Amino acid sequence: MATSTHPVAPPVAQHTGTARRRPRGRALTPYLFLILPLLLLLTFTYFPVVNMIFYSLTSWRGLGPVGEFVGADNYVEIATRPELFGVFTVSVYYIAASVVQILLALYFATILSFDTRFRNLFKGILFFPYLINGVAIGMVFLFFFQPGGTLDSVLSAAGLGSLSQQWLGDPDVVNYSLAGTSIWRYLGLNFVLFLGAIQSIPPHLYEAADIDGATKWEQFRHIVLPGIRPIVGLSFILAISGSLSVFEIPYIMTGGANGSETFVIQTVDMAFKYHKVGLASAMAVVLLLIILLVTWVQRRIVPDEKVDLT
Repeated sequence: MATSTHPVAPPVAQHTGTARRRPRGRALTPYLFLILPLLLLLTFTYFPVVNMIFYSLTSWRGLGPVGEFVGADNYVEIATRPELFGVFTVSVYYIAASVVQILLALYFATILSFDTRFRNLFKGILFFPYLINGVAIGMVFLFFFQPGGTLDSVLSAAGLGSLSQQWLGDPDVVNYSLAGTSIWRYLGLNFVLFLGAIQSIPPHLYEAADIDGATKWEQFRHIVLPGIRPIVGLSFILAISGSLSVFEIPYIMTGGANGSETFVIQTVDMAFKYHKVGLASAMAVVLLLIILLVTWVQRRIVPDEKVDLT
């Protein structure tokens, strides 16, 4: 009986071709899951932004029909009124506070990423302020800074009563007080971001560094810092955009008085106190453009680089 010596090709090609032809319904499945989130995003984010840009070209007062179309008059008014842009000097205090906040968060995250006693307790203590409502924090620090309040009492007990002053009433001091409150408020968020990034670094890198005799500072400089660089960049973007649009704490604690008024407080007053919604919308558009510009410049100066620590 004759037998064939030619190898028999397995029917792989036929199956492969069949496998590559994905059913049309299966290919559309990811898009079906995206429809509802995209609709919500368009409804509650992009459509209001388009509306805001439209209102910024009108003289609408916020009540009744949309006002007369005035073109770029609102933007010209913003550019020709120095007091509207002058409040951005207040943002400098918050930007400086953000840098301090990021450095503190990075310091605590690095310390607590190692095997430290009671580290879970310290993690909870550092993150807890971020869980508190911003209004509650504003009220707490309002009593903390009031004359004869907690801060003055602590200073008096420490023999430093002469340092007591109008923490929220003195224009030379008020922005330091508010910026310090912001540090306390948002330190926990940066701390958690940094801690998660540090803990995602492969442990064998630390073991190799220990074998090579690297100090903790050298481990931080050559392992930790490169490993969390994208998170550090993200934190700076969030910090700068938050500093330019700060509202909650100064509005609750001072209402923008004594030189603590920010651009957002001014925008809200323009819309709801002076009923110039068109001008307020133009201010909001200007703020949006400034934040986008700052973010773009920051990304150009410090671009993301792919880090491979494996």
